[in-house]
Amino acid sequence: MTDGHDDQREDDAPRKGGGMFIGRMTGGAATSGKGSRAEDRSERAGTPAGAGQGAPVHVPEGLRMPEDGMAILDMSGGAAAVGENAEAVDASRRLLSVTPELLTAVRELRLDLPRFARTEEIDALDAELTGLEEDARQDGRTRSGRLTRLRELLTGGATLVGGLASAAAVVQAISQLLA
Repeated sequence: MTDGHDDQREDDAPRKGGGMFIGRMTGGAATSGKGSRAEDRSERAGTPAGAGQGAPVHVPEGLRMPEDGMAILDMSGGAAAVGENAEAVDASRRLLSVTPELLTAVRELRLDLPRFARTEEIDALDAELTGLEEDARQDGRTRSGRLTRLRELLTGGATLVGGLASAAAVVQAISQLLA
């Protein structure tokens, strides 16, 4: 498919379908085939293996692009499907460990909240902080989506809370976890 002739092989015979070559896949979903569909609704536990390594994937000599299939050399998560109307769904969840530093910063921020008038934004922030503490108490981990939402609430400028030192400490701890 890289020769500029998407629908013809070198011998002018029509291609049966589309092939896919993936050197490294650390999550997500991939399909190959007419009417196929890929979906990724994931939150993964920790950092994906191989993420950020940047090391090239070794391609075995003589490996050819499959005409109607898929070649994956390094896959540490995700889903792959091949064929007409194939479907690949990766519905894993990414959970991150709640660090003691984050919990300390959250507790300090919660002590500062009563200084502010109750607003919709303060209530949303309080609910996310409560949820984070409950997650940490239950299994020591939380969803990356909760951390992202908290960071957005504290940096979006919708509340005066974002200017507090305790809020800055929460944002810093979250940013380190999501990095």
